[in-house]
Amino acid sequence: MKSGLGRACVAIMVLFGSLNSGALGQVDQAQLQRTVDRGLEYLRTRGQADDGAVSPKIGIGVTALAATAMLQNGATIADPHVAKAVKIVASATQPDGGLYADDSRLRMYETCVAMLCLKMANQSGTYDGQLAKASAFLRGEQFNEADGKTPADEEYGGAGYGGKSRPDLSNTAFFIEALKSMGNPENDAAIAKALTFVSRCQNLESQYNTHPDASKVDDGGFYYTVIGEGVSAAGETADGGLRSYGSMTYSGFKSMLYAGLTPEDPRVKAARTWIEKNYSLSKNPGLGDAGLYYYYHLFAKALSVAGIDTLVDSQGVEHDWRAELVDHLASLQRGDGSWVNSNTQWMEGDPNLATTFSLLALSHCRTQ
Repeated sequence: MKSGLGRACVAIMVLFGSLNSGALGQVDQAQLQRTVDRGLEYLRTRGQADDGAVSPKIGIGVTALAATAMLQNGATIADPHVAKAVKIVASATQPDGGLYADDSRLRMYETCVAMLCLKMANQSGTYDGQLAKASAFLRGEQFNEADGKTPADEEYGGAGYGGKSRPDLSNTAFFIEALKSMGNPENDAAIAKALTFVSRCQNLESQYNTHPDASKVDDGGFYYTVIGEGVSAAGETADGGLRSYGSMTYSGFKSMLYAGLTPEDPRVKAARTWIEKNYSLSKNPGLGDAGLYYYYHLFAKALSVAGIDTLVDSQGVEHDWRAELVDHLASLQRGDGSWVNSNTQWMEGDPNLATTFSLLALSHCRTQ
C-alpha cells in the first residue's frame, strides 16, 4: 500500500509530466551505489555511537535523519545500525506525545523528523500509537484559531522550532511533510492552514500574499519567515525587500506540492521559474556555501516530489539534475566516506549531519 506521501508524489509526477524537458536521467548507477555505500559505511563505523546515536549532543534529530537516510538507501529495520537508531528515536516519546530529547528547544522540529523516521520503520505497525500521539502534538504546535489567530495574522498556519516559537518556513515545511507522511489528505485543515503561511513567505504578490514587502522582490523565490519585519538569510534589498534563496525556495516549492497545488498554480509556476533561473550545485543560491548540504537534500527531494527529471537554466542549458548531483557529491566526498562543509553555519561542520544530508539527497537519484 502506498503511503500518503507516495500517493501525492505519483499524482504530482503525472501533473508535471508535460513540463519535463527531457528523457529519464542517465545516472551512473554504479557510481551512485559506491558513493552511497561509502557514506553509509562512514555513518555506521565512525558517525554512530555504540548505542546507535548520531551526534546526540544536539538532540535526536540527527539520529532520526541518519536512520531515515539508511532506510531510504536500501537498509532495513533488521540492520542493527538502523534498529539501534530507531530505538533511540522511539524512546524519545514525551508525555505530551511529542518525540524529542528531554532538554530539547527544538521539540516541533525533532518530532517531525522523528515521525518521518518511525513511519518509514513502521512495517509491522509497531509505532502506530506513538505516531498518532505525535501527530496530535504537531497539530497543537501550529499557530491557529486555538491561539486566537485568524488568517489575517502573519503567524497563522505556521510552526516554529517548538513551544510556539516564531514560525518559519523551514519548520513549517517539516510540519507539512510529517503530516503528509501519515496519510493525511491535501485538504487536511492543518496542512491547508500551513499553506497560508508558506504562501506569505514567497516573494510573489498575489491574492495569497498581500504583505507590503511582497512586491519588492517579486521573483517567485522564498525566504525564511515573514514575521515582523521578516527574515532572509540572504539579506535585504536596498528598499527592504527580503531576498530569495535556494534552500527555502525548494522547501516552499515542495510544501506547495504536498499541500495539493498543481503545476499550473501561479505560486508553483513562479517558484519553478526561480529554480530554473538559479539552478546550481556549486552553491546554495543566494547563500553561497552556507547550508549547502541541507540545500542538496531539499533540492533532490523537491525535484523528486515534483517528478521533474531535467531543468533548463537561464542560459538555456538542460540539466539532468540527478546525474549532475551524483557526480558532484561523489567529487565532494572525503576519503573516509563522509562529507563536511567548511562553512560551519547551521552545524554543517559536523560530518555526521553533512553526510546524512548527502545520503538523503542521493536516495532520490536512483533511476532504476
